[in-house]
Amino acid sequence: MPKGKTIFDYERCKGCLLCVEFCPQKILYQDKTTLNRAGYNIIKVSDPDKCIGCAFCAIMCPDSVITVEVDK
Repeated sequence: MPKGKTIFDYERCKGCLLCVEFCPQKILYQDKTTLNRAGYNIIKVSDPDKCIGCAFCAIMCPDSVITVEVDK
């Protein structure tokens, strides 16, 4: 199975949670303790080893702040 790496442009993230909602692995979460410069809570990956590289998070992000790299 492919392995993915999820990269966020934290300063552009608005914390809308669409990526969290659509992650099939349920490994994304909103970090309630970390804010970006705009004052939004950022999204983090709880278990990077479980990322399958599906890129649903990146597809659903309305601001295109997520990049997914896949190792096959």
